[in-house]
Amino acid sequence: MSEHYLKAKTDLGEEADKGDISDSGAECFIARDVMVPERQNAAGAINKGTGEQFLEGNEKSCEGTVPGDAMHPKVHRQILHFTGRIWMRRREGSRRGDTRQDNEKKLEHNKEDGTVIRRRRSVTVDSSKAKTSLDALKISLKQLRWKEFPLGRRLPCDIYWHGVSFHDNENICSGLVNKFPGMTEMVRKIMLSRAVRVMQELFPEEYNFYPRAWILPEELPLFTAQVHMVKEKATSWRPTFIVKPDGGSQGDGIYLIRDPSEIQMLGSLQSRAAVVQEYISKPLLIDKLKFDIRLYVVLKSLEPLEIYIAKDGLTRFCTEPYQEPNHKNLHNMFMHLTNYSLNIHSANFVHSESVSTGSKRTFTSILYRLAAKGIDIKKVWSDIISLVIKTVIALAGELKVYYQAEIPQGKPGPSCFQILGFDILLVKNLKPVLLEVNANPSMRIEHEHEISPGVFEYVPSPVDEEVKVAVIRDTLRLIDPSKRKNNFTQSLQSDHVPETTKEEEIFDDSHSNFQEQDAGMHRENSLPSLCLKQVFPKYAKQFSYLRVVERITNLFIRFLGIRGTTKLGSTGFRTFIRCCKLSNSSLSMASVDILYIDITRRWSSTGYDQREPGMCLQAFIEAFIYLARRRFKSLPLHEQVTTLVDLCECHLETLDEKRTASSRGAAEHRTLFGSSQPQGLHTAQSAHVNLLHRTGTTNKLSDYKLHYP
Repeated sequence: MSEHYLKAKTDLGEEADKGDISDSGAECFIARDVMVPERQNAAGAINKGTGEQFLEGNEKSCEGTVPGDAMHPKVHRQILHFTGRIWMRRREGSRRGDTRQDNEKKLEHNKEDGTVIRRRRSVTVDSSKAKTSLDALKISLKQLRWKEFPLGRRLPCDIYWHGVSFHDNENICSGLVNKFPGMTEMVRKIMLSRAVRVMQELFPEEYNFYPRAWILPEELPLFTAQVHMVKEKATSWRPTFIVKPDGGSQGDGIYLIRDPSEIQMLGSLQSRAAVVQEYISKPLLIDKLKFDIRLYVVLKSLEPLEIYIAKDGLTRFCTEPYQEPNHKNLHNMFMHLTNYSLNIHSANFVHSESVSTGSKRTFTSILYRLAAKGIDIKKVWSDIISLVIKTVIALAGELKVYYQAEIPQGKPGPSCFQILGFDILLVKNLKPVLLEVNANPSMRIEHEHEISPGVFEYVPSPVDEEVKVAVIRDTLRLIDPSKRKNNFTQSLQSDHVPETTKEEEIFDDSHSNFQEQDAGMHRENSLPSLCLKQVFPKYAKQFSYLRVVERITNLFIRFLGIRGTTKLGSTGFRTFIRCCKLSNSSLSMASVDILYIDITRRWSSTGYDQREPGMCLQAFIEAFIYLARRRFKSLPLHEQVTTLVDLCECHLETLDEKRTASSRGAAEHRTLFGSSQPQGLHTAQSAHVNLLHRTGTTNKLSDYKLHYP
């Protein structure tokens, strides 16, 4: 490697503080080049020596050598030692020579406090599929000073913002996507109801925030029989039910009924699946109007589960004073349905000029009014947070199945996050009730204004802009990929820190007056505080016992066998039974095959995802609950299921340890016969380690056999 000479100007006065890098002045000999690792920039590209560092020293000698055989051959750091304040610059080799002017453009010097601001490459966002959220996204990106590609980009982007689903852009192999695979399907009325129903069966008290639901048309006979049975016992009961089409949105196709026979009279459900629920007839009213709450929830990741809730949301008001349902007002949608897309066509709709007036207001303004009446707002928020966490826990298992099918482990693919819209109704006693979850909540920041009959124009909505722009902007700040890569780079560099000499420690102490600040931090400081509050894993301890279905899902995924599938075959189900040692004298493998066929056939008849044959997750959960009831008859249902999960995990852990020990033993066998080391030395150590690993699992199995012989 060639030796370099560099002229550097030394100045103990003002010139050094001004950040002037000059090529004239005292000469200093550079003994050798020092290799340093490459540094990743914000988008994951390699930043090869474009940064600068300031060091201050009082070493009077211009001598010193540093070994040049260290970490990476592409980046060189040149050390200058001379009297007074010195500059240290990292330069790339001869293949790339950034000029002094280029480097000065990448750095800004604060003359007042001597700080240095390092410029980062902007985060890139593909917004070509953003659709209705585009305007709010553009404002957010402008505030963050990130780079938008509205027509897409040939090169990979850091973030892909989709308007509908994970598949809006195909063949994405890296970056972040704002949709989870399968989320659109999971929050449809029927799938959501099925997921919550499982949790209601296991934990009825914890999941009483979702009204009982019947799936139509398959459960229409059951719905009819149950309603008539209750009416016979309580003749004064006059319920109202609400029918919601499975794929409906914006209030389309929703209607109220008083009797199951009215479903057949309307005749709209024979060719269209729907959910029917008991209507909440006593909602909390403000200004005599019914309203609901749209809260924005950010699912940052599935594994580990990370949930954030926006501190503010929207309240959507009906446009006619509320009365309990009767035959006269049953079909008055402006009185009973809070959907904005419906009520905007009412003559009484009031466009909001401020956050606390009109037919759409901020949730914060409603909380202020409730607090003025002496209502415990903290209790309301606590109940809402609990509802959100429990709902996401109910959905998480199925989402993991979709995720592993789209992005199998070990295959390159993007990471995912998503903004969800939770529609919540407050009952008169302030209990929150979940109405539905939206995978694609509207992010429009304008509203329709009718300028003449049938002619509309879009005008800005201050309420929408205040809430939605903050949610999108702070979601982007939350998942900022440059922060992740900076943290990753710092962790890598911290693993390769060389031992410092006393001379270097003096240099470290002396440059403390030159604090290096990142330009991204300056932008962060200029933005408002995050409007998103983490609720999970912050409150994980309170809800961990509810995650039993996720544990069942992990068993299901383990035995799927084929990557990219969401259904379990008969061989996989038999392997599950055999590995977990669930067959016995009362449950033969022939009975296991019959169980698989019966449950799979029943779920297939419901039309549940017939794209591929096999047992879906919901069918597997039904079979698992059946096995738990057979095995632990004396326990409550949730304890039966939890105990069976514990048992299966223990058997699988033991099996994994045996396989690990077997593979380790084979490797040691090859090592022993392939080397001249004494035999028995490694095998004795391996046996000791395996014994330690088996202790925990063995104890669990012993406890199980003691209680359930």
